[in-house]
Amino acid sequence: MIGAALTNFKKILIVHTAYLGDVVLVTPLIRETKRMFPSAIIDVLVIPETKDVLLNNPHIRKIVTFNKRKNKFKAFIQTLKVLRKEKYDLAVLPHSSSTTIYLMLLAGIPQRIGFNRRHAADYLTMKVPYVNGRNWHVTKKNLHLLSVFGERSFDLQTEMFPSELDRKKADAILSELPHKNRPVIVIAPGSVRATKKWPEKHFFVLTRILEIYKYNLVFIGSKNEFSLCKHIIDSAEVDAINIAGKTTILESAAVIQLSDLMVSNDSATLHIANAVQTDVFAFFGPTVTDFGFFPFRKGDHVFELNMDCRPCGYHGGKKCPLKHHKCMEDILPEQVFGEIQRKFNETEIK
Repeated sequence: MIGAALTNFKKILIVHTAYLGDVVLVTPLIRETKRMFPSAIIDVLVIPETKDVLLNNPHIRKIVTFNKRKNKFKAFIQTLKVLRKEKYDLAVLPHSSSTTIYLMLLAGIPQRIGFNRRHAADYLTMKVPYVNGRNWHVTKKNLHLLSVFGERSFDLQTEMFPSELDRKKADAILSELPHKNRPVIVIAPGSVRATKKWPEKHFFVLTRILEIYKYNLVFIGSKNEFSLCKHIIDSAEVDAINIAGKTTILESAAVIQLSDLMVSNDSATLHIANAVQTDVFAFFGPTVTDFGFFPFRKGDHVFELNMDCRPCGYHGGKKCPLKHHKCMEDILPEQVFGEIQRKFNETEIK
């Protein structure tokens, strides 16, 4: 346990410069750090692509961006100047990135908490053992960093904060759905990694069945996934709404929040759904829940197969190493539909 002299922090920086879903998963750490140090200012450092996840977050004073994907050296120097002016007392680093650890060191932040992983951990002042194992969700791992101040229990619920305008936009979108008083299902068929995608043909079949049973369908994703969503909708000849690339992150979160179910690959969309407390049905193929990125709420369900070749990678890849992709191919649409029917306690066509 850290001595009392080190707990009188006035300005704290929480750092996570990875993907959108990772930033959603760091929100419990932000909230619980503020609860632990209620009089401290909490700022967060992220990349520009993920900052909108944290808009309206009441626990944060300011979001600082590190544009490392454009010109990394230039961005490093620019961000370093900003951090030095702020004079933070403490940096909390759930992301084990050498670049950000060096950035915190050169920014003159005297106390730096992170996981004892890789060479750059030598530049941390407080090191926490990195825990792997079943039931250790990433949110729990992140919160484990605060164990340096003493063991305690934390709320693992992730969170996002759509504004009233975001909710009005979501209401307007959902008002166009055809089947009044029927469940709304959001479908996210995309993923940055090809092997993490449940096959398009399966989404097509599932979409057709859901249309027959008069479920309301909203397709969601990035701008790059608009054509994928459109192709599924057009091929299945369903009356669905496609908002991929047409809404902000918080508008998308509001749509998901007002819906009854999210059907998603192992991607950021499942984490957004968890954050707004909408049930998730997720497909896990090359990745496994043991990695800690699984949907964690009571009404969630993970579709995955017990196969000797799983997992084949931490993030998934462009192609199946064994060239069969059975981890996704063999999860059948009828199986998924059966779980959806059970969720809504339905057996007959409406």
